Amino acid sequence: MSDAQRCGYIGLVGRPNVGKSTLLNRIMGQELSITAAKPQTTRHRILGIHTRGDVQMLFVDTPGLHDVRRNALNRVLNRTALAVVEEVDCLVLVAQMPRITDADRALLTRLQTNRQTLIIALNKIDRVAKPALLPVLQELGALAPSAQIVPLSARSGENVERLEELLVAQIPERAFVYPADQLSDRSQRFFVAEIVREQLTRQLEQELPYELSVETEQFVEHDTSVEVSVLIWVGRDSQKGIVVGRNGETLKKVGTLARRRMSDLLGKRVHLSTWVKVKRGWVDDERALHSLGYDS
Repeated sequence: MSDAQRCGYIGLVGRPNVGKSTLLNRIMGQELSITAAKPQTTRHRILGIHTRGDVQMLFVDTPGLHDVRRNALNRVLNRTALAVVEEVDCLVLVAQMPRITDADRALLTRLQTNRQTLIIALNKIDRVAKPALLPVLQELGALAPSAQIVPLSARSGENVERLEELLVAQIPERAFVYPADQLSDRSQRFFVAEIVREQLTRQLEQELPYELSVETEQFVEHDTSVEVSVLIWVGRDSQKGIVVGRNGETLKKVGTLARRRMSDLLGKRVHLSTWVKVKRGWVDDERALHSLGYDS
């Protein structure tokens, strides 16, 4: 193994729905972390292993930091995100145009007390006119004078390469932790459950996605196909009907879209079964959250 290898952990942090997962997927060149146009889609720390030559960047996507008073799920997700802050070699705070919020300011204040290099990725610049960038960049510069700021668009890819160049410069000399061709430390069982949850989040009402969870019950590989069975957990009987939909149409559509994504991911034909069950009060029960695979 070459002594010239460099390897480091990079934490992607920020408030909900600023584009952390979209940025990770853009850097990785594929959909590793699920996305939706609703906040708090990411619920787990997702490791993206991005190897470029003799440099291995280990990106840790985290749940969005938010109000911890809501329920046990929010508290667990916040602990997951904040634990990453202490563990990584470099921090990327993702904020978004058109403005910096009080939550961004509070997080910036907190992150600057850490030892790690801080880089601010100002996302969604493709949604505003260029003159609108200047006052936001000036404010960020005043709030975090030692941080490097990269305005970019995770959606279009604009200036993402510049962010990567800055990150490469921060990676310490260290042997690779993972094989160069590995993309994540998560299993295929994990990703198929996340694919179903992504489609549920995109298809359902505004509030319900935060009160459902998905786990893989069965994952059996054959030569040319995979049998997958997933359980969709909701918190109340009334929510079960919403997930299934009239005459089963909602669940059927979710299953069709998820099956296509799974086939692309696994490179095989997928036979998918979905079941909806009620676990009352799971979003406010830390033991239930642990049993469903949430980090604590």
